[in-house]
Amino acid sequence: MLTLKVLSLLLSYPETETLAALDEMAAVINQENRLPEAHKKSLLALINTYRGADLLDLQEQYVALFDRGRFLSLHIFEHVHGESRDRGQAMVNLLQMYEAHGFELSTQELPDYIPLFLEFLSQQASAEAVQLLHDAMPVLCLLGARLAERGSEFRAIFDALEGIAGEPEGITEIRQQAATETPDETLLHMDEIWEEEAVSFMGAGESCQTQTAAVSLVTITSRDQFNNMKMSQNRSL
Repeated sequence: MLTLKVLSLLLSYPETETLAALDEMAAVINQENRLPEAHKKSLLALINTYRGADLLDLQEQYVALFDRGRFLSLHIFEHVHGESRDRGQAMVNLLQMYEAHGFELSTQELPDYIPLFLEFLSQQASAEAVQLLHDAMPVLCLLGARLAERGSEFRAIFDALEGIAGEPEGITEIRQQAATETPDETLLHMDEIWEEEAVSFMGAGESCQTQTAAVSLVTITSRDQFNNMKMSQNRSL
């Protein structure tokens, strides 16, 4: 599914190679025809915003959007486990799944980095790629909804992913969360966050060693959704 490779590139930090491949990416979107027409048009419009743009401006805009807070972090498990030790085990599981499929990481990115995850999926059989993508849709749809609230054209990427994998359960609640949550104040409280939650993700100590790592991507639920479900369960007891 080369469309997933295109989405991976568009969601990555802009480089000279990105600008050089715009025509090729547009051709894949048109020719592979994996997306609903509305999603295809939005994605092509996003590609067109890169044409004639200054690379440094694109890079600055990208960093301002994705790298200055947690709400739009492009690491899946940030929205599932936060800084907890569970994130370390989830990383190990995902890395093992990559290795089991012969996918070797050639970058310094963590395995849950969404562009890397999409690149992996682009190399898998279509049915398996769609299933794994669907597992991640609660997080991906939350990111898309947050981008929509900000009026960002990057929402087209997440709309396209939804067009491929379908909506997850609880999509109404996900969109409501994005529409009503308070501003991301991560940068304002960075010192406190580092003091309270500093852990080593890939070396999470005994918690990683004592669990059996299944070579699969577990169903992903955002932390907020998980907390809401737990509250609902407690009220019913």
